[in-house]
Amino acid sequence: MGQNRYQSWGRYPKAEQNALKMFWRHEPIPSSDEASGNILPFGNGRSYGDCCLNDGGTLIDTCSLDRFIQFDAEQGLLRCEAGVLLSDIVELVVPRGWFLPVTPATRYVTIGGAVANDIHGKNHHRSGTFGCHVSAFELLRSDGSRMLCSEIENPEWFSATIGGLGLTGVITWVEILLKPIMSPHVLEETIRFANLDEFFSISEESDTTFEYTVAWIDCTAKGERLGRGLFRRANHGAASLRGRRSTKYTAIALPLVPSALLVNRLTLRAVNSLYYRNQIRARRTRTKHFESFFYPLDAIGRWNRMYGPRGFLQYQCVLPHSDGATALREMLEAVAASGLGSFLAVLKIFGDKESPGLMSFPRPGVTLALDFPNKPRAMELLDRLDEITRSAGGAVYPAKDARMSRESYQAYFPQWEEFSRFIDPRCSSSFWRRVTGPAE
Repeated sequence: MGQNRYQSWGRYPKAEQNALKMFWRHEPIPSSDEASGNILPFGNGRSYGDCCLNDGGTLIDTCSLDRFIQFDAEQGLLRCEAGVLLSDIVELVVPRGWFLPVTPATRYVTIGGAVANDIHGKNHHRSGTFGCHVSAFELLRSDGSRMLCSEIENPEWFSATIGGLGLTGVITWVEILLKPIMSPHVLEETIRFANLDEFFSISEESDTTFEYTVAWIDCTAKGERLGRGLFRRANHGAASLRGRRSTKYTAIALPLVPSALLVNRLTLRAVNSLYYRNQIRARRTRTKHFESFFYPLDAIGRWNRMYGPRGFLQYQCVLPHSDGATALREMLEAVAASGLGSFLAVLKIFGDKESPGLMSFPRPGVTLALDFPNKPRAMELLDRLDEITRSAGGAVYPAKDARMSRESYQAYFPQWEEFSRFIDPRCSSSFWRRVTGPAE
């Protein structure tokens, strides 16, 4: 594959790095003679910032570790190599009545990356993070040692590696417990809400009866309409829907990087308003294939190109319940006042199920995810959002970060020094050096 494969999904920052492929889980990590500088495992590059980059070093490409090892279709226990994509897993297990216990908004994530970033999904309030469903994995260290890690065997390494951003070594295989389903379809209800107060009210009502909940919000709205949006909640369909005609889609890719940004103040305001008003009824219920419900953006291949050649910045924070509503209002007011806006603005409540990962991002509270074209004004806005997040006692998601300061990171993750003792001596990343290195 070409060198342009080795970039983050946000396409910022740029990094100059070598790459070596691992083709078999039984082979050792390339020696220091083969791999120049420090090393970092690399999956499919769907992290948004620089936690998957290693500027000046070497990436260990694990995508060829793409074999299924064992699948117990009775118990729903799956073991596969770390480079297997979530898309490969659902293709195998959904026809057999199983589904991923947790999935992000794209299926093009490797299972090793899912563990390293301890991903979360629309069912966090019920099921917690991906790491909550990992039963075991093998960790390969640069000294050639291999560790079987689980909650029983090497539990400290198990905890450090889940959410450890690939810094503890190379995950060679992962074993997870799947979720039983009766149908490949979900029953979705979409509710239009007028402001943040209505969002919190619908969330509280929905969390007890719906497995999947998430909201899109209009970041250009102000005043009494601040935080208006569309709330989606769903459950897996019953067995009666098993034979329903599929509504699968084929991805359409953006063929070129636009020379001028498709995302600007005028397009955002118009598109957000149309999207909000497109649903005429206050509530709409429909049956959807799991692909169109969980992975709508996967229908647009390379959608990250719409932000232009400079790429874009993703920002996801979690704000604790105690100050979450107040901080969230302050954030949305700052975004609306900036004129930058964000079309892919997502709001969700995180539950209180604790992850086994030492460095896991999700914690009880409300989480907001935003994206902005990469420009100086966006950097200034995100610095302001960081100030609000820190003051509220929240945190920012490393998998979606490309610019937070070392002071912010260490405030969000005070356990980082404890985690440091588990880092493989040869492993590092652009992100880790940025947030823990000497102050400039």
